[in-house]
Amino acid sequence: MTSAPSIAGTRARVASVLVGLLVAALPAAPVVASPIAAQPAAGHRPPPAHVVGDKTVPAYSYADAIRESVWVETRADTDGDGVRDRVAVDLVRPREAATAGVRVPVIMDASPYYLCCGRGNEGELKTYDAAGVIAKAPLFYDNYFVPRGYAFAAVDLAGTARSTGCEDVGGPAEVGSAKAVVDWLNGRARAFTADGRPVDAAWSTGQVGMIGKSWDGSVANGVAATGVPGLATIVPISAISSWYDYMRYQGNLRAADYPGFLHSYVNGRTDDACAGVLARLRADSSDETGDYNRFWAQRDYRPSADRVRASVFVAHGVNDLNVTTNQFARWWQELADRGVPRKLWLYQAGHEDPFDVRRAEWVAALHRWFDYWLQGLRNGVMGEPRVDRETAPGTWTTQRDWPAPGARDVRVPLGAGDGVTGTLGGRGARPGQERAYLDESLTEAELVAEPGTATAGRLVFLSGALTAPLRISGSPSVRLRVRVDRPTTELTARLVDYGTAERISYDNSEGVRTLTTESCWGASTAADDACYRDTEEITAVTDHAVLTRGWLDAAHHRSLRFSSPLLPDRWYTVTVPLNAYDAVLPTGHVLGLVLGQSDPEFTETNDRDATVRVDLGRSELILPAAGRVGLPAVDVAPSVVTAPADPSAARTARDPRQVP
Repeated sequence: MTSAPSIAGTRARVASVLVGLLVAALPAAPVVASPIAAQPAAGHRPPPAHVVGDKTVPAYSYADAIRESVWVETRADTDGDGVRDRVAVDLVRPREAATAGVRVPVIMDASPYYLCCGRGNEGELKTYDAAGVIAKAPLFYDNYFVPRGYAFAAVDLAGTARSTGCEDVGGPAEVGSAKAVVDWLNGRARAFTADGRPVDAAWSTGQVGMIGKSWDGSVANGVAATGVPGLATIVPISAISSWYDYMRYQGNLRAADYPGFLHSYVNGRTDDACAGVLARLRADSSDETGDYNRFWAQRDYRPSADRVRASVFVAHGVNDLNVTTNQFARWWQELADRGVPRKLWLYQAGHEDPFDVRRAEWVAALHRWFDYWLQGLRNGVMGEPRVDRETAPGTWTTQRDWPAPGARDVRVPLGAGDGVTGTLGGRGARPGQERAYLDESLTEAELVAEPGTATAGRLVFLSGALTAPLRISGSPSVRLRVRVDRPTTELTARLVDYGTAERISYDNSEGVRTLTTESCWGASTAADDACYRDTEEITAVTDHAVLTRGWLDAAHHRSLRFSSPLLPDRWYTVTVPLNAYDAVLPTGHVLGLVLGQSDPEFTETNDRDATVRVDLGRSELILPAAGRVGLPAVDVAPSVVTAPADPSAARTARDPRQVP
């Protein structure tokens, strides 16, 4: 007679089947293995307390969480003291999980800002108790995710805050210092307590998800590009993928001594130990040429996209002028070409975290993303549309991919127009029809205002009033046939939407206003609350908006690796790439292309006062557009009414240096 199976035996078999199904359901390489599958097989333990169905839930005490500080040894000795650098890692992890022997994955934010400058909209800093152990970690990640069965690691990059070593600004030492923490969490690196005792991370599943805005997200990109095992996913927000493109605009300096400025901004040392690193940053970045050289290649993560094993969840504001949109767009394309699992949020704001744009939805999206990639839960997140996009203030939609499916490059000819304003679309000008303009170092307000008025220092081209909405999705460019009377000049281009609409306002802000009310996202302690001031988008009705911008040092028209000075009697074909954008211009609006030269609000250059002649018949706008595209041709550029430029703003150059 066969005995009935025990309940325990049945549960074990069911758990085994579920684990097999879970592993089979996860995407193929380059995806890392499910952390549940990585758990010890003996006993086939039931799901941990923090997992209910396909979701983690708050099952652990945040107040009683283990809080500890360790120092992870890196492979570098950047300060030359004969000792490998050590990076400070402040950890918060669930005590009950540790007591039960349940290993947990890690959400990690590696930053240079934790003690110097603060994180998030409210500029939060780390704080410590009397023993030097973390009491408050900035942002909501620990408050929200630790009760749900995650550990949180706040990492001070090498040379910042409590870490040793020197900051090399996006370089191998910086990226390597964060990578070392992933290695330690997987048993491949050493770490020590403050008093020098070795410490391991046996409590970790080895599955790590890096997240961060701006510089922090840039580090996540860099670590992913190393292909380090154990990094399961990254969430780069408004992040850099090429530091050259951050500090140089196609051969033009964004600002002089930018690497040195950023190094000094976050430097955690009070002695002169990093003077040599600072000197090398200044020398090797080659301000005098603007060239892309070995220094910049070391800080360009895109060529290593084929090494990325992690999934990637990108978030970026389409109007970000700090970390411009080409940073996400070119990285996204490299990842797409290699089949990397990915997701994208695009929103109307500038250099903002989506937590301050669409808070509840963002937290929910992160929760599901981390549950899938770090906990191995089958929640369907990878079967959803890949892109969430804000089409207008507060209006969101989803789409299958980005750029918009069906988007293609449309070549739009330039027409001579009425002699004051040229035209976009139609038959265009005949080869040999020329327009000339002299560099006047105009501000952006002067460049784009009153396009129907003759203004020295610019060329303006306008479409007719649109007879149907125009969807722009991707990276535009302008192909120009030019003759220049100097060895080089800066060439700039802007696409402008002329037409009245309610838009996000960026005057003295990134398009977001901080309110007096608060909302809470997770559990709190007396030292670290989970409550943050609410925000809202700032809107205004305006009669035009600059959509996207592009810059080129004309002497770099052949290559960014070297200069090719122009001869004054020669015609050259040059391409000015514009930053990626996504927008729909409504029916009745007018698309404008505005050409200028030196751009004091965005770049620094000594190459001024050139005269540029443009062969209109051999020049064109290359517009990435979706759907049926037809720019109405006009014999004479239409009258477009815009507010005049603010005289008080004219020629007021701002310092283009910002911190990412």
